[in-house]
Amino acid sequence: MDVFILRHGKAEDARHGHGDADRRLTKKGYEEIVAVANWMAAQGLEFDLIAASPLARARGTAVIVADVLNREDKLVTWDMLVPGGNPDTVCREIDRHANAGAILIVGHEPLLSSLISRIIAGDAGAGIIMTKGALAKIRNFSFAQRPSGSLHWLITAKQMAGVRN
Repeated sequence: MDVFILRHGKAEDARHGHGDADRRLTKKGYEEIVAVANWMAAQGLEFDLIAASPLARARGTAVIVADVLNREDKLVTWDMLVPGGNPDTVCREIDRHANAGAILIVGHEPLLSSLISRIIAGDAGAGIIMTKGALAKIRNFSFAQRPSGSLHWLITAKQMAGVRN
């Protein structure tokens, strides 16, 4: 199975009276994720499952992607994708869907970089950094003895939009 990992887009700053979980995408974050979703569509990416953190900014990101790819029926919420979640718990949940061809995970840092590192290197020390809107593809995910797979690519939102740094 291929596992795609997407960090949410740019979100609002924390506001008095509103918790971190309620922070939504900014206008720029929304536009960035629409561009990412359009890039995914242009690449012909299809997902059997789109799993999102319950936090508003990640859930909003996943909804945009699901809408652009016409996969709204594949969208689910995984509580373990919150910031500070455990990569092994996420890997076990991915493994429960081993018959899927491709899964998209939408969440937060530092969980996502730790998740990628755990899968490709066996620990959290690979030095992966996921910028907002970045997308990674891991090929041949497996959870036999431990999570494993190969990082096929990691691309930023700017790269997907064709913007030079």
